[in-house]
Amino acid sequence: MTERYAVTGATGFLGEHVVRELAEAGHEVVAISRAPSQALSALENVQFVRADVTEPARGALDEALAGARGLFHLAGQVSRDPKDAQPMMRVHVDGTKRALAAADRAGVGRVVVASSSGTIAVSAAERVHTEDDGYATDVVAGWPYYTSKIYQEKVALEVAAERELEVVFVNPSLLLGPGDARLSSTRDVLRIMRGQIPVLPRGGVNFVDVRDAAAGTASAMARGRPGERYFLGGPNWAAEEFFARVARAANVAPPRLKIPNKLSRLGAGLVEELYRARHKAPPVDRISVEMGEHYWYLDSGKAERELGFAARE
Repeated sequence: MTERYAVTGATGFLGEHVVRELAEAGHEVVAISRAPSQALSALENVQFVRADVTEPARGALDEALAGARGLFHLAGQVSRDPKDAQPMMRVHVDGTKRALAAADRAGVGRVVVASSSGTIAVSAAERVHTEDDGYATDVVAGWPYYTSKIYQEKVALEVAAERELEVVFVNPSLLLGPGDARLSSTRDVLRIMRGQIPVLPRGGVNFVDVRDAAAGTASAMARGRPGERYFLGGPNWAAEEFFARVARAANVAPPRLKIPNKLSRLGAGLVEELYRARHKAPPVDRISVEMGEHYWYLDSGKAERELGFAARE
């Protein structure tokens, strides 16, 4: 059955793949973004509406949602720089409030919100997380992106309860695959391939092909239970295995140097300060090093059972 869906953040890494997934299934898609995308312009049944969820003006967003069966709220900003904490809060928290309010005004009763597995599935000790685990608030306190995503989930639940909206969360892990023009998720992979990471992290990662995450996100609209979250992830690999496989694919030597976590963080902090004092982007930063020392393992069994989600090997 053909439906009309609206997608915020339509030109983002996940957004473009969700728009494509919906359009190729025959649905009519209203792609909401601050600028159109050449990659999606050739698709049938896709209409672009220029709008910004951080802007208080209602017009464009309300117009985009008119007649939509559901809203995929995927607008976001990815950064590890503490200076971007406020902009990310505006996008993820204020933007979510505005998007859900606009959905309510337009009579759109169901919203899929893209969050992150890092709201829950991250710990200093090696363990596999499920959606039933609590927020990793203490762990991510110094990482503004994940903190803002926790607040996003909380505010979405509050607004949904106030306005009687059905909200379903999808929480993908590290997104990899084609089309990451902004390098929002694949920058670290590129750095490994270029041999720019000298020290081997001690933690572990979970990653997922963006195309599989997009299929799971699309499925959540019809099959997800209101108020529930769904991890969309693939394999859990130790950082050593992940780095070795990426390096082997790029035909470069993987990093082999292992140093204590405290020294690693101290060194990264000093390098970061020196580069930023010269108004240059540092080759390594403290937050990235801290993140690499943690385990981001998760179990996607719930999404497999309820959404039909499947991650390619």
